[in-house]
Amino acid sequence: MALQECGLNLNNVSKELQPHGSLAFPCAGYASHHTDRPEDSIPWHWHQEIEMIYIESGQLEVKIPSQSFLMKTGDCLVINGNIVHFAAAAPEGTLHSLVFDPALIAGKDDSVFAKKYMSPLLSCPAFSGFYISAEADTDMALRFNRAFEALANDHYGYEFTVRENLSRICLSLYQAFEPQMDIQKAAPNQDNLRIGKILTYIHQNFAAPISVSDIAREVGISERECLRCFQKTIQLSPIQYVLKYRVMRGAELLLTNPAASISEIGTLCGFDSQSHFAKMFKRFYNCTPREYRNQNL
Repeated sequence: MALQECGLNLNNVSKELQPHGSLAFPCAGYASHHTDRPEDSIPWHWHQEIEMIYIESGQLEVKIPSQSFLMKTGDCLVINGNIVHFAAAAPEGTLHSLVFDPALIAGKDDSVFAKKYMSPLLSCPAFSGFYISAEADTDMALRFNRAFEALANDHYGYEFTVRENLSRICLSLYQAFEPQMDIQKAAPNQDNLRIGKILTYIHQNFAAPISVSDIAREVGISERECLRCFQKTIQLSPIQYVLKYRVMRGAELLLTNPAASISEIGTLCGFDSQSHFAKMFKRFYNCTPREYRNQNL
């Protein structure tokens, strides 16, 4: 199986729609190079599958709610399913990743692998992300690279190699989080639940006027709690994120809708005037919307 093209296809709640692998073999590999240009970042998104990231070269900053990891060559990060995450180069880097359905490891829901190991691991509130530095644990990186290489080069029987090495990684994760798996007593992380609702609301309504009070009312919390939760998890204020999201959607629409005018694109993205859209766009992309369209089409 060759590597899949690295490109996000998100619905309006930032869930990734692109299938990872196939029903017969639910695992996909990706390789991508990133710079610190805004369009090279991987926006906040989520998917049901587990993702393991390996930094092949350079540095990337990867964020999940309430945590940020500055990853360098040889570092790994495992992100649990349904956890929103973001990545950007710092200032340049190449990542390899494997995205796989837990069923690849667990099999049927009533199997011993599912009931004894994978379900407790996936349900563990402490497991949002697990960072492995190159110096601390070479075994996980070795197993990742064996799986990645087998899949990327379509080695004979690569399915066995991938599943075997990912199974070993999942067992290591289970052992790491086993002391924190008292899921009957543990409450869900409220910030993680809230940030999902906030992002859903913003992504569904970004073209309309949005205030902190609108967001807080939608989620059912105070404005102060909304600001605290968002700042802690995303490291931006809600309004800063809304502005950045509008500009990024504008950049996308400039290229996917070449017949639309700059003014029309700005309106579709929630800006009240073409001049405001152009001013904010230049702040993020260091060029005007027209220049960006001409350079990239």
